[in-house]
Amino acid sequence: MKNTMMKSFTVGLILIAMALIPACRSSRKAKPTTPTTTVTETVPDVSATAATETVVDTQTDFVREDPRPTTEELPTDLDALNRYVQERGHVRDAFFGYDESALSADAQAALTSSANWLRSNPQYNLLIEGHTDERGTEQYNLALGDRRANTARQFLTALGIDGNRLRTVSYGEERPFATGSNESAWSQNRRAHLVIVGTR
Repeated sequence: MKNTMMKSFTVGLILIAMALIPACRSSRKAKPTTPTTTVTETVPDVSATAATETVVDTQTDFVREDPRPTTEELPTDLDALNRYVQERGHVRDAFFGYDESALSADAQAALTSSANWLRSNPQYNLLIEGHTDERGTEQYNLALGDRRANTARQFLTALGIDGNRLRTVSYGEERPFATGSNESAWSQNRRAHLVIVGTR
């Protein structure tokens, strides 16, 4: 009888313990959890992409021939050559303000264009003529024309043109490009005139 009571008592304890275990678990404080973000990546349908194929139509090629660099046919006569390069803007004169020998932005652009052409045609030499309008004394204008021609020469050499290819001369007011005693004529005469004079 003692054994039976002992067994009953033990079984009772086990049953009570089993009943309390779930209760103990639920009463524990749950640890805070950080929310996790699930990233779903859309995978393209490879079967549909693989089915499309780019086809290049070789029959409708726009270039019919191999491109070849074109060389400019230049006149052999020096007068014709000077007209040709002036008309096309390859060689351009530099114009100056009244009583000035400093290069304006327009004059620098003109000389830069001329330097580009001279670099592409290294066989030619250049004469830079300094000109003035009629105002001032003859001697003063010769000196001003000389300053203008030399300013243009220095600018061209700074752009990489060999100084041995460049000569300067001053005509002052002696060879006007435009006649007249007004600003319209004077502005055309205040210049460094660039002339191709021959080959090296």
